[in-house]
Amino acid sequence: MHTTRSADGTAIAFDRTGSGSPVVLVSGASCARGIHAALAGLLAAGHTVVNYDRRGRGDSGDILPYAVEREIEDLGAVIEEAGGSAAVFGNSSGAVLALRAAAAGLPITRLAL
Repeated sequence: MHTTRSADGTAIAFDRTGSGSPVVLVSGASCARGIHAALAGLLAAGHTVVNYDRRGRGDSGDILPYAVEREIEDLGAVIEEAGGSAAVFGNSSGAVLALRAAAAGLPITRLAL
């Protein structure tokens, strides 16, 4: 497990596996990064996979009050750790977060929602 800091100082936990073009995995609202462990393992054959815990979940911290803008900043910090730009896979509310992050201008090269 690794950590990075979001813009507001929140610690965001993530795992990094594989090598190649980066892919960030974004889970749904009620899940920790373990939900994507099998997918991360499959993708790691050809990609650097960064699988993270969204704020307030798993090993990541949380600073209140909640705002979707903070989660977009968290994803930005994770993308920076992935190499500065990345493809992003999101499921459930993670898909909505990924879409909003792309609309906000984060360096997302591809989306799988």
